Amino acid sequence: MLLIFFTICLLFSSEGWTQVKTKTALKPEPKSEPYPRNYKVLEEHKDKDGSLVRTIQYDQGSQRIKETMIIRPIPSNLHKPINPDTMNKDSVLVIVSKSNYAVEVLYRRKIIRSYKAVFGPKPLLNKMMAGDRCTPEGWFTIQIKNPNSKYNKFMLLNYPNDTSIARFNKLKESGAVPSSARIGGDVGIHGVWKGGDDMIEKGICWTDGCVAISNKDVDELYKFVNVGTRVYIKK
Repeated sequence: MLLIFFTICLLFSSEGWTQVKTKTALKPEPKSEPYPRNYKVLEEHKDKDGSLVRTIQYDQGSQRIKETMIIRPIPSNLHKPINPDTMNKDSVLVIVSKSNYAVEVLYRRKIIRSYKAVFGPKPLLNKMMAGDRCTPEGWFTIQIKNPNSKYNKFMLLNYPNDTSIARFNKLKESGAVPSSARIGGDVGIHGVWKGGDDMIEKGICWTDGCVAISNKDVDELYKFVNVGTRVYIKK
């Protein structure tokens, strides 16, 4: 009996319990969607502000998707080298602008980075339920950081949070979503598969509702944020 007791203590020692938590923590991932095919630029021009207005078309699974995006130029002063080890991570805020196809990093209330981003096929719609492939809007925090994601790196957000749940319940009560609908989850910020950075550059919204940026950008963003970093997603 004494041997069994010491064996159980060893399994749930500090080191052993950390390993169990880590395996559980790294489980959430966005589910795989068919890679976009037959990409075409239907029209492209610059507006009076110098932003690129691009209309694209592509096939994803059995769907043909057409969308227009406005890609604003990134100011040159946002390319300055930054040592993330010298930053106070509590002063970092991430703002996701779906209409601008951008992820901005604010440090002490100043923008230090702006990354091109893509979302699901309906980027300007707020998430209503599981399976709609829309990105939720509002305030969230980074809950888990996974450095070994199938999409390079993955930062899980705390969706659904209390605000999301309250909104979802109202949608059900009003009949806006079916009574059998689920709220969904596993929403985060991540990179792309190896060799897939052109999905970001082209502006193809291929995700299942997550926020995707290039692998180079997600490598940098991953160093700027901690678990608990606030993220605001807006239209």
